[in-house]
Amino acid sequence: MTPRERILAILNREPADRMPVDLWHTPEIERMLIAHTGAADGFGMWQRLGLDKIVWDFMDYRVAQNEVSGSQVGALAMGQRTMWGALLRDVEAGAAHYQETVAPPMAGYESPDQIDGYPYWPDPDRFEYAAARALAEQARRHDFAVIGPWVSHFEIYSQLRGIEQSLMDLALNPDLVEATLDRVEAIQTEMMHRFLGESAHLVDLVFISDDIGGQKGMLMSPRMWRKHLKPRLARWCDLIHSYDTPVFYHTDGGVGPVIPELLEVGVDVLNPIQHACPGMDVAELAAEYAGHVVFHGGIDNQQVLPFGSADDVRAETLRCLETLGAGRQGYICCSCHNVQPGTPLENILMMIDTVRNW
Repeated sequence: MTPRERILAILNREPADRMPVDLWHTPEIERMLIAHTGAADGFGMWQRLGLDKIVWDFMDYRVAQNEVSGSQVGALAMGQRTMWGALLRDVEAGAAHYQETVAPPMAGYESPDQIDGYPYWPDPDRFEYAAARALAEQARRHDFAVIGPWVSHFEIYSQLRGIEQSLMDLALNPDLVEATLDRVEAIQTEMMHRFLGESAHLVDLVFISDDIGGQKGMLMSPRMWRKHLKPRLARWCDLIHSYDTPVFYHTDGGVGPVIPELLEVGVDVLNPIQHACPGMDVAELAAEYAGHVVFHGGIDNQQVLPFGSADDVRAETLRCLETLGAGRQGYICCSCHNVQPGTPLENILMMIDTVRNW
């Protein structure tokens, strides 16, 4: 089977020749793996490692100055601002380089009446549809599955207001939350309709990323999530399914209390299964939800991948395969998030080899 055929088999709960193995990584890790394999680019590296890479096809945005603003913070953001107008600064942390938002551009807003005057609302005409389609076509030529575009509700709201203020807004300024999210949702809904209307046949999954969990539990109460985010997620699931495309939903952290409702509104693939958090034990999740959702992720990249031995990585990978992947279905093994610079090469290779040989 090709990597894409293997991914589609898992999504469709059909037999596969082996369990698939994906990898999320930073640019630094990509360069390390390219050097290790001697490949010319990421596509060649994924092929030589035997990865079933689901290629990220996130939408860039062309700003008025004809410069491209990268997709999103935490993905491949570039330039001085995100496409939503949040200022960026470069951060160096050891071998890692990344960008984070500073000075939330809507921090001083108090009323929904101010929303229309915000100067950085993205124009759906300026999304880089042709470039996203070209990348999907390139991935298809290499027999890889494609995930895109990247859309979000609360993560973007947090860019605009700052995370602390965003969480307070849920309780203290719900009208502002609703008015802002209405605009955030409408812009991305239009973008998805345009992109999927032309390119859905090239896309295997749509990526909804909306971190609602932290290391010790949910960032907001389930009641707040149900009020502000659940109906919006349901609308997007319906939209994506109307193009016969599965929904891939990403949220870090301990989100056990709302997993049944995520599945209720139409989430098909749940990522990243951060089992270091309360309520996210892999055996318990498998016992409760196997057959109802496809799991993606699972391999701890906070401790085991960067700091464990190769034997630790093998044991971690086998535990995920034997629980989340019980019955050899319903699981795409992957690092819990981007593998970080400094992670030993032998640990990454051990994860891949353990899956390929299981």
